[in-house]
Amino acid sequence: MVGEENISVRNRRSTYETAEEKEDLSKRHEADWSFPQSSNGHVDIVDTRKMQLLVEAEQMKPAFMQRIDNHFTEFVNGLIAKSVQLETSPPAFSAVCSEKDGGFKSKELRAPPEHGKVFVARKSAFDELFEVKDIRSIHHVFIAFFIMIILSTLIVDSIDEGRLVVKFNLLVYVFGKSSVVASTWLYMFLSTLTVPYGLFLLWAQGYLSSSHKTIRSALFGGLFTIFQIFALGVVPTYIVIAYRLPPVSAAIVIFEQVRLLMKGYSFIRENISRILSFTPQKTNTVQVPKVSQYLYFLFAPTLIYRDAYPRNPTIRWSYVATMFAEALASLFYLHYIIEIYTYPAFRKYGGEHFNVRGLALFILNTMLPSALVTLILYYLLHCWLNAFAEMLRFADRMFYKDWWNSTSYARYYRTWNVVVHDWLYYYAYRDVLWLFGKKFKAVAMLSVFTLSAVVHEYILVMTLGFFYPVLLFVYMCFGSLFNFILSDRRKGPIWNVILWLTLGLGITMIQYLYSLEWNAHQHCPLKNPTFLDYVKPRSWTCNLKV
Repeated sequence: MVGEENISVRNRRSTYETAEEKEDLSKRHEADWSFPQSSNGHVDIVDTRKMQLLVEAEQMKPAFMQRIDNHFTEFVNGLIAKSVQLETSPPAFSAVCSEKDGGFKSKELRAPPEHGKVFVARKSAFDELFEVKDIRSIHHVFIAFFIMIILSTLIVDSIDEGRLVVKFNLLVYVFGKSSVVASTWLYMFLSTLTVPYGLFLLWAQGYLSSSHKTIRSALFGGLFTIFQIFALGVVPTYIVIAYRLPPVSAAIVIFEQVRLLMKGYSFIRENISRILSFTPQKTNTVQVPKVSQYLYFLFAPTLIYRDAYPRNPTIRWSYVATMFAEALASLFYLHYIIEIYTYPAFRKYGGEHFNVRGLALFILNTMLPSALVTLILYYLLHCWLNAFAEMLRFADRMFYKDWWNSTSYARYYRTWNVVVHDWLYYYAYRDVLWLFGKKFKAVAMLSVFTLSAVVHEYILVMTLGFFYPVLLFVYMCFGSLFNFILSDRRKGPIWNVILWLTLGLGITMIQYLYSLEWNAHQHCPLKNPTFLDYVKPRSWTCNLKV
């Protein structure tokens, strides 16, 4: 009865409200139709009220859209978190077994692969942003700037020289000796395809029946380590040094060397637990990955091995062509910016030796071009990874996050290159925590910083052909310091501005110091250099000719 009374009350209220709305609506229609017949003062009042309503609606729109965006983001994040929990939750029988065995000890066995990264079909951040019309227009502005730079350069050169001049000397030089690069890459790829997979297959087939499992594992683990150090480590490094590869050609070899080293380690690491946790029941045959699965992983834009990844149903070849075209355009964009802005500034302010005045003037004159170069490099990475992902129908395109919105260096380090961050997190950071315990998070973070800094410095040493540990110093000192100072607790927009300013200053300073050292090595060669000469910066003593 109470429910019926409530319903009847609601019905009466709704009836009254409907009647009142109809009455108000009729009054509004009458008012609208009476505009021509009313006095000007009445019409002005109504128009003013309409304008006020429009202004209030425009003021409410950003807050309304922000609230919808926040709710949608929370909903999607919660949905992904629930899916991860479903994937990573242990089955019921494993809980029973752990109780019988006296509980699970964290240091007896590492977490199985399913407790690691979960791949989900999703678009890249830039692709999602480009679906918004206004953001897509900003992309078009960058394209227009690129066209204007090319046209202005060609027109000015043609007027000065009296003919059309196309200067690609820098590009031709840095990409030189491409045949050596291609043969070195083929050697590294084929060796990574055959040796790690063959060693794992031999170890897995005889592991369960072996009476000396520890010795067998140590033997094959040692063989894999020797392969990683000498076949993938020493040989490509020797080729880069012996053939004196130009900077970009050397960088291609070294980047591929590091990538294949990380992929080989991930493949072995993710599949060892499969063999160790195998229990013979109906069959004694161990399911090992197929060669096709491993081959797909070597080309896939990820460093974490899985037997299968989310796949798209079709390949958009127009998208692939667009990505490769924009990657090529980004290279030319970089070439023109360096030729027009960076190199002339270095010639003007480089001086005969290192000095604070030259450094300050160079930073002030090239900070904006350096920031533009950084953005283009990020976009080049986006194009390259998405092109291969599309050709392989690789659906998880979260190669980076919205690093440009970072208000802390901690978030910037986690978001600008998710592919490498995932590898460092699952195979370095979590391993240190597994060894020392969760109380040593600072030690784990410092270990990851050190490993990343050493690898970055190694890449620069091999690319430029000299040892000048500016990046190592900046990474270890300022990078780790800013990681704690500009931590995740900093949320205001001012911290985003500070991050961009410090990032621009750091990149420009590093570019100046390495350019100075490069020029010193070009103009001040040593006849009989000692080991100390290779370690000591040559720009400190060389009279430069810029």
